[in-house]
Amino acid sequence: MSKLHSRVSALRSSVTVGGVLLHLLPAVCLFALFVAVGILHVTSRVLVVDMGYRLSREEAESRVLTRENDRLKLELATLKAPGRLERVAREQLNMAMPRGGAVVSLQAEKPARGNGARAETVDPAAPPSTRVAGRAGAGR
Repeated sequence: MSKLHSRVSALRSSVTVGGVLLHLLPAVCLFALFVAVGILHVTSRVLVVDMGYRLSREEAESRVLTRENDRLKLELATLKAPGRLERVAREQLNMAMPRGGAVVSLQAEKPARGNGARAETVDPAAPPSTRVAGRAGAGR
């Protein structure tokens, strides 16, 4: 028994905390590496799922805005219809087609050249241009 006791005491004296930690260091490093990779993997998956939800919400909003745009285009086309504009002009604005005297026929004038002191004469055989009285600056 003394041999066993001496052997155990010899092992205890040769085994130190530093030696045990040195033997466990590769296993601890490997475990820490697996934990870090696992955390990175889970984090990336969570970010991918979150981005998928965001993308889904944005696509739904895009569809809603596209439908709204189509509806507004249809409404604009309806409001710009010539028949509707004429009806609104007659009924709500009390407008009417111009009478014969309101339409004035003028000869086409050529712009003056040079210093602008004199306009060129107009060919009397040329057909007259017709202008209807309207608002100034209508942007035509």
